[in-house]
Amino acid sequence: MSLSWMAWTGPTAAFFIFIAICLVAMAVWERLVPGGSPRRGVLGIDTTRGDRLFISLLGSAFIFLAWLGFFGTPLWIPLGFAIAYGIVVFRWV
Repeated sequence: MSLSWMAWTGPTAAFFIFIAICLVAMAVWERLVPGGSPRRGVLGIDTTRGDRLFISLLGSAFIFLAWLGFFGTPLWIPLGFAIAYGIVVFRWV
């Protein structure tokens, strides 16, 4: 089955594999350490683990889009920013 009509590239496949790994990791985390009760962070809203994952993925997408808009490639620097942003979101949001 050819997926060429979808313009699949190595980075595109890596992106979707990463999202799948995140979802599986969150499911395993919830299974091993149930609860994940909401907590109020610096944003002033109650967030669960899943909420924080969504916020970090969405914010990372904006980081990459802004970087591409202003600077173009390579994308190693915004990757560092996105990882740092994800750590901050899971720690304090």
